[in-house]
Amino acid sequence: MIVVPCPNCGPRSSSDLRNCGEVVDRPNPKNVNIEEWRSYLYLRENLASWVKETWYCRNGCRKYFTIERNTATNEIRGQ
Repeated sequence: MIVVPCPNCGPRSSSDLRNCGEVVDRPNPKNVNIEEWRSYLYLRENLASWVKETWYCRNGCRKYFTIERNTATNEIRGQ
């Protein structure tokens, strides 16, 4: 279990939240080729390091928020 700091509800168990994945910049659909769009939708680097992630507080305030999490140690920093 990971304790994640929700900015509205305070520290919450990861079971109260949903990890929505890594934050990635969305390319402009009008100016992107199919390979770049596929990469945006499906491919992630999946590094064992600090990753900026979006989380959803599903059992509390029902808001989305962003944190940085170390995927190797589950250490969390910032909000």
